[in-house]
Amino acid sequence: MVSKNLSIKTAKNPALNPEIIKVSADIDQVACDGGHPTLGHPLTYYTFAGVDRIECLYCDRVFIRKSK
Repeated sequence: MVSKNLSIKTAKNPALNPEIIKVSADIDQVACDGGHPTLGHPLTYYTFAGVDRIECLYCDRVFIRKSK
């Protein structure tokens, strides 16, 4: 059973789950390119504007800002 407060997509096969990347609390912006030089996606920047969790719109990677 998945908590309603947890919106991270999960799969039965753990290899298909999105990568979760934790960043330090003082980080305001992250960039994602899919993580693979030839099979990635365009470099995309995201800002932690009032949130502590960002999900890449291309590859579903999740960036979580650690609390201070």
